[in-house]
Amino acid sequence: MVTPMPDVTVVGSANMDFTIPVRRLPAPGETVLGGDLAVSHGGKGANQAVAASRAGAAVAFIARVGRDGHGEEIRRRLLASGLSLETIVEDLEVPSGVAYILVEPQGVNEIVVAPGSNMRLSPADLEPYASLLRGCRVLLTQLETPLDTVHHALAQARRARVVTVLNPAPARPLPHEMYALVDYITPNETEATALSGIQVRDVASAREAARRLLAGGCRGAIITLGAAGAVLATRDGAWHYPAFPVEAVDSTAAGDAFNGVLAARLARGDPLGEAARWASAAGALACARRGAQESLPDLGALQRFLAGHPPRPPVPI
Repeated sequence: MVTPMPDVTVVGSANMDFTIPVRRLPAPGETVLGGDLAVSHGGKGANQAVAASRAGAAVAFIARVGRDGHGEEIRRRLLASGLSLETIVEDLEVPSGVAYILVEPQGVNEIVVAPGSNMRLSPADLEPYASLLRGCRVLLTQLETPLDTVHHALAQARRARVVTVLNPAPARPLPHEMYALVDYITPNETEATALSGIQVRDVASAREAARRLLAGGCRGAIITLGAAGAVLATRDGAWHYPAFPVEAVDSTAAGDAFNGVLAARLARGDPLGEAARWASAAGALACARRGAQESLPDLGALQRFLAGHPPRPPVPI
């Protein structure tokens, strides 16, 4: 059954992921031999919905999935993860989305996505679920679905004074008016560079990029920097959150873990800084395991990890 009043509503994509480990990423035109193919479940929307659910939030996930073998696998996994299928729109014409991922031994990856049915999720598809957009505590969305659908979801939530989180991935130009609908925007270095026009290489450049995003109308910006941690900026200032130390093996879903847990903790009522600490822990734990949804930590794992890593005050920058 659909959660009557979800803590978090996620609007986004659902894919099947095909991952190949490689000794190094290929140069343009080069062929490299890889290891064994791993087939798993992904899509930024699905990953973030599962991450939020595992972190203890009641989650509604709105997506569009094809009527094909991949679609059946996606539905089975979502159901097994405790998510309702009542908000999954079935596409009768276009196949489900797939992603192809190459991963180096150090965890660095390259990803190509064939979006399929994800890019046919329309504002009209959201209308039957308007109460979930307006009645949740936090709306979380990304950019693997059409931009007008993302804009519609954000506008619906904003009218109801729901906290809105936009993970602008993959990066693409955003209309100026969309920024005003976003409470918290959460790009990585590449996405922050594309959106702000500032080359993000380190904490200092991330701070400047975050400030430019705030000037666009967002209430807060969190730029994730991988092993360098994250920079959080609001109109009250900017802070650096160092990364948690882990042995990274696959960064595929680290950003999704971060965003899903951030939304879950904000829905719980955590202050932004504390929510970011939990989100950073989730991203670190996801890097320590291979796969996408397979790597997402549950609430118990997060609690144990944070118990072993006492809070460190963020560094004002």
